[in-house]
Amino acid sequence: MATQHPDNAKVPSWVNGKGSIEGDDEVYEAYLAYSYYGVEEVMWDAEGKDVDTHVVRKLLTMYPEYFRDNIIGKHVYLTYRLPNPFIEGVDRKVFAETLESVPINYDVAERFYGEAVTVPVFEVILPFTTNAEQLIALAKYYEKAVVNKESLQLTENLKVRDLIGEVKPKWIEVIPLIEDKDSLLNIRQIIEMYVNAIKIPYLRVFIARSDPAMNYGMITAVLLAKHALSELRKVEEEHRISIYPIIGVGSLPFRGHLSPSNVENVFNEYRGVWTYTVQSAFRYDYNLEEIKSAIRFLNISKPYEKEILTTDDQMIFKKIIDIYTNTYQKIIEGLAPLINEISGFIPRRRARKLHIGLFGYSRSTGKVTLPRAITFVSTLYSLGIPPEIFGASCLANLNEEEWNTLISNYRYLDLDLKAALDYFSEDNLKILKEKGYVKDDIIQQIKNDAFFVESSFNIKKPSEKYETLKHRLLSTLTLVAFTENNKEELIKNIIEMAILRKSLG
Repeated sequence: MATQHPDNAKVPSWVNGKGSIEGDDEVYEAYLAYSYYGVEEVMWDAEGKDVDTHVVRKLLTMYPEYFRDNIIGKHVYLTYRLPNPFIEGVDRKVFAETLESVPINYDVAERFYGEAVTVPVFEVILPFTTNAEQLIALAKYYEKAVVNKESLQLTENLKVRDLIGEVKPKWIEVIPLIEDKDSLLNIRQIIEMYVNAIKIPYLRVFIARSDPAMNYGMITAVLLAKHALSELRKVEEEHRISIYPIIGVGSLPFRGHLSPSNVENVFNEYRGVWTYTVQSAFRYDYNLEEIKSAIRFLNISKPYEKEILTTDDQMIFKKIIDIYTNTYQKIIEGLAPLINEISGFIPRRRARKLHIGLFGYSRSTGKVTLPRAITFVSTLYSLGIPPEIFGASCLANLNEEEWNTLISNYRYLDLDLKAALDYFSEDNLKILKEKGYVKDDIIQQIKNDAFFVESSFNIKKPSEKYETLKHRLLSTLTLVAFTENNKEELIKNIIEMAILRKSLG
């Protein structure tokens, strides 16, 4: 699934000199995803930005030859990501507008392909799903507010359908995107309540990987995903329904480590997943043949069977999550002012409305506000302190059984930590301490984390490859440029480092 996440370091050549992808660029981008990269599905994102709800009309009008042979909704797929009206109050009407466009897309496709050939858009993603009632409400809203209005009597002789025609499709399939810790731990109850209320033959469930990492740390995010996949397998067996999980992964380890060069490891890590997001960095920051080969691999590979965690495993997972999350969040709380100050210099690779994520955990000091996950990760890498290592030293408190459970379930933990540690700069910690940007206890905690990763996973030293050496040097120069208020140098270095690591964040 190609997505519009703005994590690409390089700007594609077809953007024509602009720094970000916007407007009809995204329509062309969707066509490229299908025709050039071989992607089978495109997420069309209406959350957090202005969205073109006439995308099907534009695709069929602009590229008729391709879509004659590659039918939207049958051979290639377009899936809307809606704003969640329960959370994003300002975009409630966008939620309604986007659902209203589903029948318009149907009418356009019917005229292009002929009657009953395809339903071009038949699934929608609901982000920030926290309970089954939200999913039921969305499905019922489409049925009652979008479809059933065709039967409303307008005059003695006219109904709505006499003005606008019959409304099709009659049903929309809802994909819950589950992102917060409590909901991921409670995923079984959410999905069971939904499938009991709405009788469906199958279900796709979207497991977030990026935002949980920002909010709770990388290790917590991976364990939550593993827990969710295990719970979905139980729902499948008990309710005799097929569930096809999606996982939202970016290129850097912190956000999932799905890069063209690491695709087989990720496929093996998240067993039971049917759909992986190939975000902008995946498509624009790597060698073309490597990109296409990785996408082909994902398209043709049959997923491993979902693994079921034992009760003991689940108890150990929850203990690790509690210990690790607490340690990680204290570090982020200490770094938050610096992150927010640097984040304004991270380039925007896609035209989006300004909306921030809440690092929302209850503390007496209140909530810490942070930028979105891509900007968050980009900021920390630019400072030479990759967030993958934050909190790692607390794992020293695990007993042998707990440690073995962690490393046997998170198969590539050592590779993810090693990949991140290559970009770590201890010199930068000294500068941050000397300049008073970060408190001493936070500096010491990050040092302890880095030392634990090196010693516990037998990582002798960071990579001495040219790219990583240059990245560490540039991160120090970036910190100096920030200290001296040299904004031009700061931005230039941030972009150069992103290109070196093949992802903005």
